[in-house]
Amino acid sequence: MVKLPDDKLQLIEEFAQHKGDTGSPEVQVALLTQKIERLVLHLDENKKDNHSRRGLLKVVAKRRRIIQYLESLDKKRYKKLVEKLGLKK
Repeated sequence: MVKLPDDKLQLIEEFAQHKGDTGSPEVQVALLTQKIERLVLHLDENKKDNHSRRGLLKVVAKRRRIIQYLESLDKKRYKKLVEKLGLKK
């Protein structure tokens, strides 16, 4: 089994729908949001890193697709997630 960093485990526990849940849309969006924040910090320091910029755009698009899926699945869960993560929508 792969050892996950503590911050990742905390995010999974916080957004999981039930014990052992790692694949729900809420958990996926939370993890992608954390990854986006790290990439943004990296790009602030490394403005010419276009490979990471492209990666950031792919991650943002993936998060957007998952959020749209969750919105079509369950409006209450969607609103709760957006509010909890402080996302615009």
